[in-house]
Amino acid sequence: MRRLLLLRHAKASPDEPWVDDAQRPLTQKGRADAVRMGRFLRRHAPDQIYCSSALRTRQTLELLLPELEAPPGVEYRDELYLAKSSTIIEVIRAAPDVGSLMIVGHNPGLEECAHQLARRPSDRKMRKLYDAMNDKYPTGALAVMDFASPTWAGIDAQEGELDIFVRPKDLKEET
Repeated sequence: MRRLLLLRHAKASPDEPWVDDAQRPLTQKGRADAVRMGRFLRRHAPDQIYCSSALRTRQTLELLLPELEAPPGVEYRDELYLAKSSTIIEVIRAAPDVGSLMIVGHNPGLEECAHQLARRPSDRKMRKLYDAMNDKYPTGALAVMDFASPTWAGIDAQEGELDIFVRPKDLKEET
């Protein structure tokens, strides 16, 4: 079984013409949200993390990593910067043999990837989470899904079983 975590970077400063998009930093709210998400991830820490090379994704990851008990492997990947869903899925399928993998990236590609990989759950409670994920994938949101595939190369569309969809606003300050 494989566990995939898809984390959208935390809230970043607005797009300004004088700032290169890849260099947009997190806002104060984004910084606080990243720490809270790190506390949440203590119970769900991945084995390996692939993170976009943009400043806002790197800052998100740097703020949540100290909250994890065991540090996972981390790679910063240029191809994840504003990547399309198809690129993200290629990166996932090429991942090494680890049980859990987290992608820290951007919308719309990350949201489209989650929609493409997760199947609609039959359980009513999980269907509400699935619908919330499909409705809006805000900054700082995390989707966690499981795949029966023995390898990352074997994952396919609509085969992911959504286990968690959580937004920063869902987490209490003391999480």
